[in-house]
Amino acid sequence: MSDLRLEDTIFEDLKKTFSSISDRMESTRRTLRGTDASAVGESKLVEDVQEFADDWGYGIKQLGKHTQGAVKMIDKIADSFGKLDLDLAESLKAPKKKGK
Repeated sequence: MSDLRLEDTIFEDLKKTFSSISDRMESTRRTLRGTDASAVGESKLVEDVQEFADDWGYGIKQLGKHTQGAVKMIDKIADSFGKLDLDLAESLKAPKKKGK
């Protein structure tokens, strides 16, 4: 191969990290959605807790979508890098053209 180097494992590690973030975000969102706000007692406080859970639930859902997008982008980068590496290796094998 060529002198262009990047360990394949870096892409797998990034995908694993971003995928786990997405999974944890979804789990947290489900937990917040299922929270029993009545445990705090006061009706205004219950309302505030429910509003907080809704707001955070939406934000967490958005973060999850973005991390899934990051995983797709990592795949594209890995594919492009692999192609670039092969193209570079092939160009090093090609006979060199002599100057005029």
